[in-house]
Amino acid sequence: MSDNKLTPLREKIDAIDAQILELLNQRARVAEKVGHVKAETNAPVFRPEREAQVLRAVAERNPGPMHGGDVQTIFREIMSACRALEKRVTVAYLGPAGTFSEQAVYRQFGQGVHAMPCASIDEVFRAAEAGTADFGVVPVENSSEGAINRTLDLLLQTTLSISGEVSIQVHHSLMTRTGSMDGVTRVIAHSQALAQCQVWLTQNYPGLERQAVASNGEAALMASEDPTVAAIAGEFAGQRYNLQVVNAHVQDDPHNRTRFAVIGRLRTTPSGVDHTSLVLSVSNRAGAVYNLLAPLAANGVSMTRFESRPARMGTWEYYFYVDVEGHANDERVAKALVELQQNAAFFKVLGSYPVSR
Repeated sequence: MSDNKLTPLREKIDAIDAQILELLNQRARVAEKVGHVKAETNAPVFRPEREAQVLRAVAERNPGPMHGGDVQTIFREIMSACRALEKRVTVAYLGPAGTFSEQAVYRQFGQGVHAMPCASIDEVFRAAEAGTADFGVVPVENSSEGAINRTLDLLLQTTLSISGEVSIQVHHSLMTRTGSMDGVTRVIAHSQALAQCQVWLTQNYPGLERQAVASNGEAALMASEDPTVAAIAGEFAGQRYNLQVVNAHVQDDPHNRTRFAVIGRLRTTPSGVDHTSLVLSVSNRAGAVYNLLAPLAANGVSMTRFESRPARMGTWEYYFYVDVEGHANDERVAKALVELQQNAAFFKVLGSYPVSR
């Protein structure tokens, strides 16, 4: 009886799927034409501001019952597949495979890219600077542990620009080859991950040696090869290296997130909902920082992030990393930036890019 009810519904789904397939290929053919036009003008294949506008639009127009985020995921992969018909861009990230950085690559670009793992954040920058990769994805800050200082230092030095941001919810799991802690003597992870799980580890495995490695992906790889090792990593890494979860969600902060920056030669145009990142410094005098930032308030520009880093010149001076709402080409932001530059001893725009939702 149930088959009699299901058969016409399945036939209807098959007919709809055929329509979807035809429409997808219609879109792909138009995307190929777009690629030809871009090639004539040497325009970039990946336009994050355009893709952000498309994703916002489909979420706003979505009537349900599908969740808006699920619709965006589908459309991100459609755009990624169509973009790959023009060119499969190469994106460098902190490897090996299975890291949250790799997850951020696919969250930003979809699956239609060549993801290139690198051994360090420095190598990600070098790959993008040398043109070995079209873009790089690097961690900028974690909601529990704060800024990734090496990334901030390299952003200060590089000629690359930030063209996008990705925010990933970080769920750490304790994993081994067997799903058991029998015989395990060490727990390994990136230093940030160990810090994010230190209370849980102290409560549950106080006797285990803790070892920091270059990435959680490397930790997962090592655990897959050594039964005496437990790794702290995301389940994405566990799946890559066939690990079994001993305990899930072992991070101390259940709302733990990491924010990543997309770096490259591309400079974006306004998408409508953007952030601009800056590096500033001032002379060491009373009221200098207050006076430096005054143009933001005077022009109605909101500051969303303020981070300081030592200038490393032995003079107790600092660089200030500032994020503001809006694009550098927006009238209010542009005016504020001119005034900021006049007040600053050092001034650099790291990039303007669509806000990650």
